[in-house]
Amino acid sequence: MIRNFCIIAHIDHGKSTLADRLLELTNTVEKRDMTHGQFLDTMDIEQERGITIKLQPVRMDWKHEGKNYILNLIDTPGHVDFSYEVSRSLAACEGAVLVIDATQGIQAQTLANTYMAIEHNLEIIPVLNKIDLPAAEPEKRAEEIESVFGIPKEEIIQISAKEGTNVKQLLETIITKIPPPSARPALSAPSAPMSAKALIFDSIYDPYRGVVAYVRVKEGEIKKGDSLYFMHNKKKFEALEVGCFRPQYEKHPCLKNGEIGYVVTGQKSVGDARVGDTIWKGKESNLEKATALPGYKKVMPFVFASIFTVDADNYKELREALNKLSLNDASLQFEPERSGALGFGFRCGFLGLLHMEIVQERLEREYGLSLIVTSPSVVYKVTMKNGEEKTIATPSELPDGGIYDHVKEPWIKMEIVTPAEYIGVIMKICNDRRGLHKDTQYLNENRVIIVYEIPLATIVIDFYDALKSISQGYASVSYNFLDYRQSDLIKLDILIAGDRVDPLAHIMHRSEAQKTGKKITTKLKEIIPKHQFQIAIQAAIGGKIIARETIPALRKDVTAKLYGGDVTRKNKLLKKQKAGKKRLKMIGKVEMPQEAFLAILKKD
Repeated sequence: MIRNFCIIAHIDHGKSTLADRLLELTNTVEKRDMTHGQFLDTMDIEQERGITIKLQPVRMDWKHEGKNYILNLIDTPGHVDFSYEVSRSLAACEGAVLVIDATQGIQAQTLANTYMAIEHNLEIIPVLNKIDLPAAEPEKRAEEIESVFGIPKEEIIQISAKEGTNVKQLLETIITKIPPPSARPALSAPSAPMSAKALIFDSIYDPYRGVVAYVRVKEGEIKKGDSLYFMHNKKKFEALEVGCFRPQYEKHPCLKNGEIGYVVTGQKSVGDARVGDTIWKGKESNLEKATALPGYKKVMPFVFASIFTVDADNYKELREALNKLSLNDASLQFEPERSGALGFGFRCGFLGLLHMEIVQERLEREYGLSLIVTSPSVVYKVTMKNGEEKTIATPSELPDGGIYDHVKEPWIKMEIVTPAEYIGVIMKICNDRRGLHKDTQYLNENRVIIVYEIPLATIVIDFYDALKSISQGYASVSYNFLDYRQSDLIKLDILIAGDRVDPLAHIMHRSEAQKTGKKITTKLKEIIPKHQFQIAIQAAIGGKIIARETIPALRKDVTAKLYGGDVTRKNKLLKKQKAGKKRLKMIGKVEMPQEAFLAILKKD
């Protein structure tokens, strides 16, 4: 008897704490072995920040009405930047436990995750958590859930994951309500004779055993020693070991239909076990006729930034680190890039700022790299005069103004869940960022959902922080990509001593260029040290200068050695110094400290 389910929730609603109680209740992990809270959050960065970054599967055993059950749980992240982890978990399960904080109610990511679960046709079990807190309003929140999702409030289980209240009742409900794998219709009809198919929903790289694929077996069974194939590249490999998660690896003779477990592939190439791919077992002659399993919906990154090493000699180490991270982070994309100011690096794609921050921190912690990360940007589409359309991810790729016809930028649909008292200030910040108000829905008399269509580029830097600040932390946001729309976009170049500095260039709306240019030039004047000659810092649109600051020359008192005589002696020395500085300006080069790049990339 197998039950496969995941726990989904908005960030900080208590799903990882609930996972702890389930591990304890089923004796999967002894209480004395619970070395820290949120036991399935294994990375140091997860424990320090108190957030889940990586999905984590675990197998539990439970006896119900005299029958033994295998419960495969997948704990998922709650932040919008890691929604791709949730989509992968949903593809491997038949049910989802929806956790909602009884003090906060439905939040933005609650809606997004629930809609994803509905798309995957999963059985949803709603749970109200933190009922032990004085601020909890379980009845009010239950009415919200009934109103928004149409789930009768009598079916909502009220628990305290911290205290363990009603967790056993939830476990029994999981067994009775979530269907076993065999009860669901086959996701794909076999088009050729085969022995097994398994969906890869995650994978990691082990330096000793190679790629370890996390799989959900959909058809047949996989045993140690089986000859298997990755369907995307038809590459053959042997299953060196198979097993399940408790939550550490536990060897098993085989993985049967419906089970969740791991397969040690021994492959050293990090691109082999693609997340969402199908592992196939059968006769090699039938491989071309076999069809892959439909997996999770692949989420494409829309936020891009360049990563460089402080020490140029570490470029190779950065490439290897990104290769390994991309294996267990399916949305991380990168390609080589060269900057005249920063050297060799990589242009990387992320799902959001938190995702970018986590990747940077993991590279620095796990691989010992010192990095410089450029300002985040988005992907634009440029239509040339001849009708050809180009995709660009960096300002340096934008052609000259006379060559292209127009530029399109990505727009998103954004849902903000907030207390009603903050509607005015939130709508103002959205309107200031060129947002279009589409809808306002009241969950109850105090809580509201505000729907906006807004350019993605205007929210990738500091929108989330600004939203939390003006709403005192109560507002939450989720978004989905809509389309590309034509806008009056320009490239803002930064010139230092007449030379363009590509890493400091920006693509932005024309109305924002003057203000941004003035801000950047002022900040650079404070950061760049004085040289022996005058330095002009300019912001330009094409050939037009829209902002300028000047760093005066570092002056030496050449008249200090004079002790008297005619004034012409002093003027002669000053004239000679002026001529020298003029020659130096022609051949001199401005030294840009790394602090200057970092200062510009950070928002005030």
